[in-house]
Amino acid sequence: MVDIKILGSGCAKCIKLTENADTAAKSLGVDYTIGKITDPAAIIEAGVMMTPALMVDGKIVSSGRVLSPEEIKTLLR
Repeated sequence: MVDIKILGSGCAKCIKLTENADTAAKSLGVDYTIGKITDPAAIIEAGVMMTPALMVDGKIVSSGRVLSPEEIKTLLR
């Protein structure tokens, strides 16, 4: 099971990153969950200075940009 988390305030970019992560995981056929972290203190504690950020299995893999589904696929493989 792949644990995907989107870190951010819930803005349009965060929503798009969530959609792209969902699309990427579905297209790979992996078993996954997607969650959101919106608490500013928790985001800072994770070491993120720019949102949106993408966390995969507890590791920040992207920060400050909206990755495409194709980019996310490479991170999930």
